[in-house]
Amino acid sequence: MDSRSEHAPRHVLKRQLAAAEAQGYRLKTGVEAEFFVLRPDGRTVADGGDRQAKPCYDQTALLRHYELIRTISDAMLGLGWVPYQSDHEDANGQFEMNWTYDDALVTADRHVFFKFMVKEIAQQHGLRATFMPKPFAHLTGTGCHAHVSLWDRAGETNLFHDPGGELGLPTLAYHFLGGILAHAEPLTALFAPTVNSFKRINAAPTVSGATWSPNAISHGANNRTHMVRIPEPGRFELRLMDGAVNPYLLQAGILAGGLDGVAKKRDPGKRLDINMYEPGAAPAGIPRLPLNLLDALRAFQTSTLLREALGAGFVESYVKLRMAQWNDYMRHLTEWEREHTLDA
Repeated sequence: MDSRSEHAPRHVLKRQLAAAEAQGYRLKTGVEAEFFVLRPDGRTVADGGDRQAKPCYDQTALLRHYELIRTISDAMLGLGWVPYQSDHEDANGQFEMNWTYDDALVTADRHVFFKFMVKEIAQQHGLRATFMPKPFAHLTGTGCHAHVSLWDRAGETNLFHDPGGELGLPTLAYHFLGGILAHAEPLTALFAPTVNSFKRINAAPTVSGATWSPNAISHGANNRTHMVRIPEPGRFELRLMDGAVNPYLLQAGILAGGLDGVAKKRDPGKRLDINMYEPGAAPAGIPRLPLNLLDALRAFQTSTLLREALGAGFVESYVKLRMAQWNDYMRHLTEWEREHTLDA
């Protein structure tokens, strides 16, 4: 491999896919790509009529952007992606469009192009689309939930489907999940990769009443208040990722954590059938997610598993780039600081 591209995210993912294949596994995933549609200056949502406090699945708001959504859907149909759902999401001006799951590399390639395509088509309509994790403090942030299943090498049998298992999942799936939970803290550096990402997770409730983002490292059944949701037999949904995630590193991180869980037979712990947003609801000892990018990067840099799985050189390069963003952010003086500490 050309050393100049060794740390390229697509190559990092391909190495993880090769490791999975060597063990007889094939990862299949789908992503829920949320985005905001804004006015060209990026300051406000494009639809002035989109003002409901709880606008999720608002069909009238969706129809007001019908031409934009139709054009994107037609493009996906033309590309053979099999789109199957488009909806207005929980925030004003926020939408989600879904296409059929596939092999992890195929999903990642499509995810990259989807982001480019949505931005370009929005611009052609005189609008601006953004996948920024938290463009508005009072509104729900932009997630990129990943639906995950492990298949046999031929891609014909879903190894995460077991009618006799707990919630329709076999022991293999729970070991895979245990690995992701065990490494969730360092993986946050990949899944929530910007300073702004941490305005989305660990956030205060929004005007709709909930952030729909995780605030701890936990899993539950069909329960959207947890970091991992098990919606039905055969798969689970990871809810930590946001719109800024690199599509290839999203998939690579899933495999790195999951394969370690399988190899070490990691126990994900007891499923929590509680509302994690209720104050004091979480049992003592449930670990929290990192509070900021710096904490996530420190965990990522010192993770033995991720250094081995993704490559020490990649980890150091990634940390160097993200630390530059953190340091640039910390050199920025905000009005909040002036208002609260000028008389210190």
